[in-house]
Amino acid sequence: MAQDSKTRVAVIGAGKFGTRRAVAAAAHPFTSLVVVADVLADRARQLSKIVGCGATDDWKEAVTRKDVDTVIVSTPTHQLCPTSRLALEAGKHVLVEKPFGRTTEEALPLVELAARRNLRLKVGYNHRYHLALLKAHELFAGGAIGRALFLRCCYGHGGREGYEREWRTQANVSGGGELLDQGVHALDLFQWFAGRFEEVIGFVTTAFWPIAPSEDNVFALLRTADGCVAQLHASWTNWKNIFVFEVFGEAGSLTVSGLGGNYGPQRLCFASRRAAGVRPEEEWFEFPGEDRSLELEWNDFLRCIAEEQEPASSGRQAVETLRLVEAIYESDPKRHATAGVKTSAEIAVPVR
Repeated sequence: MAQDSKTRVAVIGAGKFGTRRAVAAAAHPFTSLVVVADVLADRARQLSKIVGCGATDDWKEAVTRKDVDTVIVSTPTHQLCPTSRLALEAGKHVLVEKPFGRTTEEALPLVELAARRNLRLKVGYNHRYHLALLKAHELFAGGAIGRALFLRCCYGHGGREGYEREWRTQANVSGGGELLDQGVHALDLFQWFAGRFEEVIGFVTTAFWPIAPSEDNVFALLRTADGCVAQLHASWTNWKNIFVFEVFGEAGSLTVSGLGGNYGPQRLCFASRRAAGVRPEEEWFEFPGEDRSLELEWNDFLRCIAEEQEPASSGRQAVETLRLVEAIYESDPKRHATAGVKTSAEIAVPVR
């Protein structure tokens, strides 16, 4: 696709996030939205009126149309891989929502298929495109805080009435619970900053919502080969919305809080360490206004298509995130033992 030509797009899934994806794509000058598909025909028609394109309840017909170049897949998790596979087999570039699949076994063949067909496959980890996180990564990559020592992320909300009946809490549909919903965003960001993690220790709990075997809380520690440790708590029982992402390095720290909306305004604190025991100098960055992450992610994906480049949060990188998910689940001693207290050495699981 030439950089100044339009990519012709089908959007599969007209729910809340599919709607946001469609609106972001339709607003781009080099995008032509062809069709929206949803198994609920009325929902597809409603979205098609907003973005000015066709509508259908036949997703297979939509992804195989000859007048479609690129497919956005925004379905519940159990349909992400089957829909993406058909699109890739039909020769389409694909932007598919996180977490890409329920397991690595589902997702990895699609990475290999995209590579064979020389197609771009991107997984929608849009948090990389939040302005505060973009700025934090820019500072980190530029050496502002030196070598990373450890990372922390706390991310969550308290659900809503009837949350236990939503598809994302049903393990056969979603593949898990809060770890595969919000926790994977943190795992993706950890890898973006620190690289590959070799070892994890994790605990998952079903503390409040009646959704077992899905979890409503996950607590995890991850470690790279060179000793950088990341700490995650993702929660559906954090009664007030929270997002805090921190990177501590030898020369300072970067702290991002808020994602906009109910999570509060996006802010970044860059703290420059001067000397031991001396309060660091702080520089604050504020990012008011609406969340532009989907717009920026779509811009970046189109650039990668035009330049035939591997996109950020590629299918291959998303498989690495799913490997971390599986290792966290595997490391929880309550899933694999009926008695006794395990030591950290017994719980820790290498990432395969």
